[in-house]
Amino acid sequence: MPLPPSLLLNAVALFFALAGSWLLIATRLREQRALAHLAGEGQLDEEGSWALEAATGQVNRFFYRFGAGTLLLALLLSWSSTQF
Repeated sequence: MPLPPSLLLNAVALFFALAGSWLLIATRLREQRALAHLAGEGQLDEEGSWALEAATGQVNRFFYRFGAGTLLLALLLSWSSTQF
């Protein structure tokens, strides 16, 4: 008994949604750990903001964009599964 295409699309959408959300959460946790590490070393400035290296900020932005893109892909796949 073959599975309907809408069920397969929803399964792929669920996979992308889980992967994207995990990536967003992991990136946020990594940023929080870096902030706690800098706070422990006393490297925060007067306003409480923190400056990571430019490369680290670029990697974090990439992960945020990639995670958001996978969530958007999951949404589009889920939406397209209703069209069948």
